[in-house]
Amino acid sequence: MISLAATKIAEIVEGKLYGEDISVTAAPVFNSTQATAGSIFLALKGPARDGHDFVSDAFAHGAVLALTTSQVSQRCIVVDDVTKALGMLAAFVRAELKNLKVIAITGSQGKTTTKDLLSHLLSSQGSTVAPQGNFNNEIGAPLTILECTQQTKFCIVEMGARHIGDIAALCQMAKPDIGVVLKVGRAHVGEFGSQEAIAKAKSEMISSLQPTSLAILGGYDEFTPKMAALHKGKTVVFGEKSSFEVRATDIEVREGRAHFDLVTPQGRAAVGLQVVGLHQIANALAVAAIAEGLGFNLDLIAQSLSMAKISSKWRMEIHEFDGKVLINDCYNASPESMEAALRSLILFAQERGGEAWAFLGKMHELGESSASDHARVGTLAQELGVDHLVCIGAPEYARDIVVKDEAAESMSIHYCADIEQAQSLSLIINAGDVALIKASRSEHLELLSDYILKHAGGEE
Repeated sequence: MISLAATKIAEIVEGKLYGEDISVTAAPVFNSTQATAGSIFLALKGPARDGHDFVSDAFAHGAVLALTTSQVSQRCIVVDDVTKALGMLAAFVRAELKNLKVIAITGSQGKTTTKDLLSHLLSSQGSTVAPQGNFNNEIGAPLTILECTQQTKFCIVEMGARHIGDIAALCQMAKPDIGVVLKVGRAHVGEFGSQEAIAKAKSEMISSLQPTSLAILGGYDEFTPKMAALHKGKTVVFGEKSSFEVRATDIEVREGRAHFDLVTPQGRAAVGLQVVGLHQIANALAVAAIAEGLGFNLDLIAQSLSMAKISSKWRMEIHEFDGKVLINDCYNASPESMEAALRSLILFAQERGGEAWAFLGKMHELGESSASDHARVGTLAQELGVDHLVCIGAPEYARDIVVKDEAAESMSIHYCADIEQAQSLSLIINAGDVALIKASRSEHLELLSDYILKHAGGEE
């Protein structure tokens, strides 16, 4: 964070300073144990804990100022709303960093992987700040901005939405130079009510851009390309159609990873991704479009995409042990990401020659279509040739599966009431088999992954 006096911060956030003035030199934190010398502590109130109870601990770890809603014994600025004050501070810092390039990314699928691939590329060209963890809301996005200093050249901001207006507010704070919409899917349809409403929320990324900013749109659904009409400046669409400015051609799969020719206005270059799954092509193309917009050389773009690995946890993590393969993709789940993960599972199983196991837990926030969405995923698993469908607390995956012939009988359906039952079942996975673990984050299927790695021969 840029250095600011506490008195100046109080002015920016329209609060009252209690205590002597001091220079703040480090970014805010909301976990007291993560405070560092010169930082601000955010006394946020949650359903289980009140940050005001941890101000002393934050100061013991080096914090020099707290943002609070009531006066405490330590140096503090009292405001009406700590989250709102955080956004005001981030907006000020963003305006001060006039040479900073901000790239904002939203979409129903692929934000974090795109962020990881982009961070790998940008970091080779200058000081880059990218979100830590799932920092894509009204707290995480400003915290990302506030990590920037005068030396920061690029800042990547993830933007998620729970309500109409969320992304517009984040854009007002971050003022993106490049705004990216990857895809409109069905994740959070239970929250918004329809895919059309999700598209409206995501489109705020584009309608909020300045005419001088660049809009980048994925060509993988019917809604996203139409957002070009909302932007008065330059727009680039990426995908696999020949009409798209940034696209992939001559696609092949080797060991579950996509190899393709990247085509941009600069020409054509070969790319071999390190990340797993054909769906990663879309994320790679988004990065290529961003890099193209920033003026990077095509060879640099292709080389970076071919070398980058995902750093975020539980996203298509590949573990190989005793001739078995475990695909841990349990960070989150939607119908679209389930389909992508199942297709990756089949690619691995076909290459290895063993059986494909899909350990699937519930997908959340799907609203009234939840049962049918789960059933469609189960039917897809059968169509793709999954050998074992393991329904963990989600029998609806098997709702519409009908055994019509001998070929269909090859998929075994296993019903597990909880993770413990799935753990017992996992012990019969054989050498040569490939297992996928996937569910919404709150299902905690990482516990199943940890168990398999420990008890099925995967622990080193």
